[in-house]
Amino acid sequence: MQFPAAPAVFELRGASDQAEAYVSKTANLRRRLQRLLAPQESQSKRLNLRERVALIEYSRTGSDFESTWLLYCALRRAFPESYQKRLRLRATPVVRLNLENEYPRAYVTTRIGKLSGRSLYYGPFRSRAGAEKFLNDSLDLFKMRRCTFDLNPDPSFPGCVYSEMKMCLAPCFKGCTDEAYAAEVERVRTYLDTAGQSQVAQLEAERERLSEDLDFEGAAIHHAKAAKVKAILAACDPIYSRLDRLDALMIQPSLQPGSVELFRFGSGGVSGPRAFAIEAEDESQSMEGRLRATLEQMVPEGKHSIQEFAEELAMLKRWYYRTHRVGEIFFAGPEGELPMRRIVRGVGRVYRGEKETTEPLPAPEMPGE
Repeated sequence: MQFPAAPAVFELRGASDQAEAYVSKTANLRRRLQRLLAPQESQSKRLNLRERVALIEYSRTGSDFESTWLLYCALRRAFPESYQKRLRLRATPVVRLNLENEYPRAYVTTRIGKLSGRSLYYGPFRSRAGAEKFLNDSLDLFKMRRCTFDLNPDPSFPGCVYSEMKMCLAPCFKGCTDEAYAAEVERVRTYLDTAGQSQVAQLEAERERLSEDLDFEGAAIHHAKAAKVKAILAACDPIYSRLDRLDALMIQPSLQPGSVELFRFGSGGVSGPRAFAIEAEDESQSMEGRLRATLEQMVPEGKHSIQEFAEELAMLKRWYYRTHRVGEIFFAGPEGELPMRRIVRGVGRVYRGEKETTEPLPAPEMPGE
């Protein structure tokens, strides 16, 4: 059988069901198999499976991300105990707003709990160092506690350096009422929910008010504060989201003629790949209408565990931060709506093999708007 000289995910099996399978991906299946199955040369230390392979299975792929996804699925089936190590999947750093504690706090973690629980998770971030800097700089804008222990408020407690510097409401020694602390936590939640835009909008509104009152010194101070917050928010790439609200569509090249491949991240899991034809059989149907109908059908199969979600998020993050990534991705806005017009243009670019253009992103809406 002549194997294609094309990207693929493949599996080599021995005659015995007890023999360990060889599962991998390659940019050129024919060349890879020739290396693994050619007659072994004397003195060569190269891996050779010629005498051990009885069955070859493969799936051609249209993009590197599709190869990674199919390899992930194949390794999970073949090596349920070690597939994470084989894929070199690293846990993704995220910010956790722990609302399960009586006195909530926020911190960076790589362990994601139930998305339906009380605690909220935000990210992903490129690195843990980036997540730590974003959170520390952000918490400087508020007076929520940063201590790591469970509090038993006691007026005799001396407090910490943050309370001394007036950077914490100090619930540890009842420096504030429980209601005041809850209100501060809500401000932090809104800040994280909107990727900081709530704070920027508040500062800019106050700046405009002061300008109208001819208080230009006060306006300048608020302008500088808004600029500081925007600098902090530079750590929040478009992929940043509250994870229980993450909804994204990835567009990848396809092997099928006249098509692209769609992957959807949402509802706690990944759905795809799904081939989408550029030309409709019924010319009366618009591409946007066909895309909407396709996306409605793209929901994760079966019940996804939080471990699967964390692994899929890690693969998404790995692809997103690649220096030379292929394909495009679009994220749902604050109202949960995907930007369909921009997606239509993205489908055309991926199909034609064009680079993504820089399009202005709509500003997130503030609560109450």
